[in-house]
Amino acid sequence: MKGSGARLRNPKPWGILGLLVPLVSVTVLIAPAQGQHDAHMMGRAAAAKLDAKDDPAAHVLTVRLGPLHLPAHAGMAVEQAPGLTLTVPFEGWITAYHPRLTDGAGRALPNRLLHHVAFYNTGRPDFLCPAKPEHIFGAGGEMNDWPATPGFGYRVHQGERILISTMFHNETETSHPDTYLEVRIEYQPLVPGGAGLKNVYPTWFDVKNCGRSGYDLTPGENVTTGRFSLGYSGALIGVGGHLHDYGRQLRLVDTARKQDIAKLDAKLDPRGRIVSVPVVRFTDRGGYHLNKGDVVQVTAIYDNPTGKLLPEGAMGIVVGYFLPDDDRQMAALRKNHASARK
Repeated sequence: MKGSGARLRNPKPWGILGLLVPLVSVTVLIAPAQGQHDAHMMGRAAAAKLDAKDDPAAHVLTVRLGPLHLPAHAGMAVEQAPGLTLTVPFEGWITAYHPRLTDGAGRALPNRLLHHVAFYNTGRPDFLCPAKPEHIFGAGGEMNDWPATPGFGYRVHQGERILISTMFHNETETSHPDTYLEVRIEYQPLVPGGAGLKNVYPTWFDVKNCGRSGYDLTPGENVTTGRFSLGYSGALIGVGGHLHDYGRQLRLVDTARKQDIAKLDAKLDPRGRIVSVPVVRFTDRGGYHLNKGDVVQVTAIYDNPTGKLLPEGAMGIVVGYFLPDDDRQMAALRKNHASARK
């Protein structure tokens, strides 16, 4: 990582941790991401629902969304689940998530059937994009597994509502009539008098800034860049990313130091389809520190070999986990947002 030592401090055994919220009550809502691909979709899937099974002794909640029927060669023209919202049933922290796709019997299905899933905490603003709800978790066909990091977690409060937006597609030769998205969530409940965790916040550096994430992919090379000015000082614990098919690289740049924070080179199959996007951990460096007012630039590079325009065919997002220098400022942001909604 080019020149990163100038901005790293306090070496500690940190890694990336997953951000996903344990939920129980279910309600249908309109999802913020809905409409980005509506021209390519069929109607909503009335049979799709969300179930949650909690294991309090193990501190694990398993969330399952489906079933969805995904015909062969249907692309985006498949039924989609409605937006669903769930209510957080306890006080505590989310520490990890483990997503996968299965059939009705629990057998694994190809990850690439998932176009994307997004979780939004509707009661809190995104600290990079305050006009939007806090985007706390997302995954696509690259669907990485994120382990827990001791001492850190995403704080949740009982009664908070989380909106879940999903989109599926099937470009394969096989029909999947009974498809489910399953996420196993690890959490630590708040114990009165017990030791808590340090609060981390999801940080979504989107090349489309605070607008719609999806954009058209023109033939050949596509380079798209966004910029964010940080409102808080703190450290990025690590970063991963989200790209679509033909995505080559995500790059995150610290413009104040004119150096790379991370370069994420995507793994593609021989046809250019996304397989995975790597995770960069600042595990032995104490995190990558950024100051209030620093400008972070994010760039996505695609190479579209099809010779045609692919409408809404691209996204480019670097996902970071941010540990603020002063968590009281972030708590004030939550309080101010709640007051504004009254």
